[in-house]
Amino acid sequence: MSVWFVTGASRGFGAEIVHEALSRGHQVVATARKVESVLAAFPDAGESLLPVSLDVTDEEQARAVAEAARAAFGRIDVLVNNAGRGLLGAVEETSDAEARAVFDTNVFGLLAVTRAVVPVLRAQGSGTIVNLSSVGGFVGSPGWGVYGATKFAVEGLSEALHAELAPLGVHVTVVEPGYFRTDFLDSSSLQATGAQIADYAGGPVGATRARAADVNHQQPGDPVKAAKAIVDVVDSGKAPLRLQLGSDCVAAVESKLERVRRELDEWRSVSVATDHDDVIRTG
Repeated sequence: MSVWFVTGASRGFGAEIVHEALSRGHQVVATARKVESVLAAFPDAGESLLPVSLDVTDEEQARAVAEAARAAFGRIDVLVNNAGRGLLGAVEETSDAEARAVFDTNVFGLLAVTRAVVPVLRAQGSGTIVNLSSVGGFVGSPGWGVYGATKFAVEGLSEALHAELAPLGVHVTVVEPGYFRTDFLDSSSLQATGAQIADYAGGPVGATRARAADVNHQQPGDPVKAAKAIVDVVDSGKAPLRLQLGSDCVAAVESKLERVRRELDEWRSVSVATDHDDVIRTG
């Protein structure tokens, strides 16, 4: 039995991960901005669930919740940084306030919770951190530029954390879901930029806006299966650094890897020619 600490636990991926963890006999600290939403989502969880209010951007509150979790269950084995928000719009259309709001939750909120929980994991000499990224954290797409930038940041942070914490017995996995049938594309989760520039309407940004509306609740991914996969991977003790979820994500990642390889090979001579002349090249 493990103790899971899940942010954004009242709906979407967070709620499904909580359900799956509880069904396997794990104990769960389930957090959301409003504890009432957690209680409503899990009315019969019993003593295995600790529902707690947490604004992930409030680091003092995050530390208090981490201490409450340790006091209640004695340890924290798995941190799932799931809380996040979306933003749809061209990069140019995104105001400073809109960009900062999505970075505050998706990046600085993740950092705040991580800083609050990692001391517990280090003291134990064990644990797993699961950071929810997105296919948009590996493959940039028109209309998702600023949102994707937050997830690219999560990817970079996760790679560094993995290298820093592995010698201390703590593992990090970053999860990259494609389009899943959650409420992410609802207005309650996804914000659109206030500005919409006419020049973008007929191009790929306009197409992205239309697709987001058309595909909502018709996405190919099953969040119940995704939650099972995430808990399976963590429970296996063999979690990879990156876990792609959904056939659409796998296809997008494969396409980008091929594209980057072709471009790298095409421009290799230019790239390596920028070394000092006394550098011995090995490849």
